[in-house]
Amino acid sequence: MRVIIAEDSVLLRAGLTRLLIDAGEEVIAAVGDGEALVDAVARNQPDLAVVDVRMPPDFTDEGLRAALRVRAEWPAVGILVLSQYVEEEYATELLAAEQGGVGYLLKDRVADVSEFLDAARRVGDGGTVLDPEVVAQLLARSRRQHPLDRLTPREREVLGLMAEGRSNAAIAKSLVVSDGAVEKHVSNIFSKLDLAPAEEDHRRVLAVLTWLGA
Repeated sequence: MRVIIAEDSVLLRAGLTRLLIDAGEEVIAAVGDGEALVDAVARNQPDLAVVDVRMPPDFTDEGLRAALRVRAEWPAVGILVLSQYVEEEYATELLAAEQGGVGYLLKDRVADVSEFLDAARRVGDGGTVLDPEVVAQLLARSRRQHPLDRLTPREREVLGLMAEGRSNAAIAKSLVVSDGAVEKHVSNIFSKLDLAPAEEDHRRVLAVLTWLGA
């Protein structure tokens, strides 16, 4: 298996490299930041990238953002996140990908070397490996932060009528409010559902899909 390691800690990077080589795997690059990861994948297109979450320059979520870029451009590359932290938003997006192996392990909870090697090989082969604590946090986030929870009762009512296919004028008539009031509610709905204007997307349809998904 051809592997790229992205880890800012020099000692951990060297340790992972030696561990994988001793296990018979080929480490083709070991880098210390997200940009270097993307460049290394572009040059080598490995079977697996082992990625830390927090790397230079800001030490926030650079690793996961780089992993998402890799997944978008080279979906066959397996991504194994190995971190001390669960970055919920980006982790959810990474796990939603339909192609390639994916894994998310917490460094402090990896019990032994064989467990890590088994996880790495499974992800490199296109499988999925998730630490139970990661699953628990993502499920908790899903329960507490559904986008529709941001809407007021009136905005939810407007979105429900949008889902029935009604125009703004028809919604205004049904709710006995002005067209301007409906337009304001619709604008608030788009904003709260993070639906920015875009030529390729129809925000009204996307909002309705969010409603139906709930």
